Amino acid sequence: MELKSLIRDIPDFPQPGILFRDITTLLNNPQGLRLTIDRLTEKCQAANLSPDYVVGMESRGFIFATPLAYHLDAGFVPVRKPGKLPAPVYSVTYDLEYGTDRLEIHQDAIAPKSKVLIVDDLLATGGTAQATVELLKKIDVEVIGCVFVIELLALEGRTKLSHIPILNLIEY
Repeated sequence: MELKSLIRDIPDFPQPGILFRDITTLLNNPQGLRLTIDRLTEKCQAANLSPDYVVGMESRGFIFATPLAYHLDAGFVPVRKPGKLPAPVYSVTYDLEYGTDRLEIHQDAIAPKSKVLIVDDLLATGGTAQATVELLKKIDVEVIGCVFVIELLALEGRTKLSHIPILNLIEY
């Protein structure tokens, strides 16, 4: 099965000139979803990535990070938008193409010096992943890699993560 064939293109979303890669059509396909998680797991194992924790960013990162954590025998830790976590948090603000945003993580979510794998659905400009790395630095963990279902190569997001191994399943 070709995973790329399960991803729908939506022109001019969320604004004119953007071609949005919609993964909802991948997610609602049982075989496609299973294959995506299996291939992510295989790539991590082939790269000898053995995290203590898998971190997923809100919200689509949760979809892939949780089952991947299960398969890699690691804990799952969510990185959330502001105001969603009840205990004390670390926070980082980062730039978007159209403004700024903020991410948060519980201060006690991960033991210092742990090995952490970052997972999200998409690597575009790299801003969210880079912000997550900065957030994890506050906890003093080792980021052993970043894993994405899709990477938009033309946006060169991996340049913001040049010191971290990056894996992907689909490239555009």
